Amino acid sequence: MDSNNWITQLLMVGIGTTSLVAEKFKEMSDQLVKDGKLNPDQAKGFVDDLMAQLKQGNFEAQMQRQIRYVMQDLGVPRQSEMDELRGRLDRLERQVRDLENKLWNGTK
Repeated sequence: MDSNNWITQLLMVGIGTTSLVAEKFKEMSDQLVKDGKLNPDQAKGFVDDLMAQLKQGNFEAQMQRQIRYVMQDLGVPRQSEMDELRGRLDRLERQVRDLENKLWNGTK
């Protein structure tokens, strides 16, 4: 895969996530206004403050950490675990081929 394409896709996911969060904050503030818990000016300030905190904080790192935890809870292996298993499988396949070759050569 082209690395520029990969980076572009990651950026788009990040932008989409941020947009989704902003939309959900707006929906939440609209509901608070509808319920009479906030006035419209407070709601706008609320959303603006939350978005500013997201931009200042390390939102992406927190998201990645949460995704890693969810994947771990679901039993999805990490890349390093997959690489280790591939290496072990390669070694086992090599050993089986070696044994087959020994048996094949021994029966001739």
